[in-house]
Amino acid sequence: MNFFFKIYFQILSSLISKPHKNGTFAFMRIDIISVAPSLLESPFNHSIVKRAKDKGLAEIIIHDLRAYGLGNYKQIDDTQFGGGAGMVMMIEPIANCIRKLQSERIYDEIIYMTPDAKTLNQQTANTLSLKKNILILTGHYKGVDQRIRDLFITKEISIGDYVLTGGELAAAVLVDAVVRLIPGVIGDEQSALTDSFQDNLLSPPVYTRPSEFEGTSVPDILLTGNFPKIDDWRAEQAYKRTKQIRPDLFDETF
Repeated sequence: MNFFFKIYFQILSSLISKPHKNGTFAFMRIDIISVAPSLLESPFNHSIVKRAKDKGLAEIIIHDLRAYGLGNYKQIDDTQFGGGAGMVMMIEPIANCIRKLQSERIYDEIIYMTPDAKTLNQQTANTLSLKKNILILTGHYKGVDQRIRDLFITKEISIGDYVLTGGELAAAVLVDAVVRLIPGVIGDEQSALTDSFQDNLLSPPVYTRPSEFEGTSVPDILLTGNFPKIDDWRAEQAYKRTKQIRPDLFDETF
């Protein structure tokens, strides 16, 4: 088991941490189409995502769909054929926006954030972190006209089995999960490679100073300086925690 994880990390590290031929790290551009752009201002201007932007490793551009709306009122939604409650995002504004962006660059993926899709996991984030240009469409109301999904979308992603008011928060989750993996964003890239779910296991428990607190102690093995044994202990703890808390992850791996 431990041998398998070591090989896995070597392969993953070579994929995520490999610089370009000129010695520089990867640059990623992410375009997001949104009905409510202001919802995304805060998540992208703090912490790791802001660091990636400041370092010039990632560029995130938000496009207001209403700029492509129809008529004097910039309409972007309409009632659905067949009747029923809720409005549907119209095909023309979205198609016009996507086609304008496609005329400027080639996108590796055009992603639609929707609850009726496969759930985002670490493997998907790893794969997307290797892309150069990503376009994300955020849903609203009852969703988008199905023809948008049929004609333009290359990948659909959900962040869980629940419904949000719109796809903006889901897009922010996806962007954070992907951007933090871009080489150079996090100072110690091995930190990202040992996060929970990188090997379909939860992370082992972690400790810092002080070594004693109100009668509780840090496990002795972590104080020995014997790093091979520490690695074995962490692998064992990760396995135990996963078996106890998320046994379903074993079904996806073994």
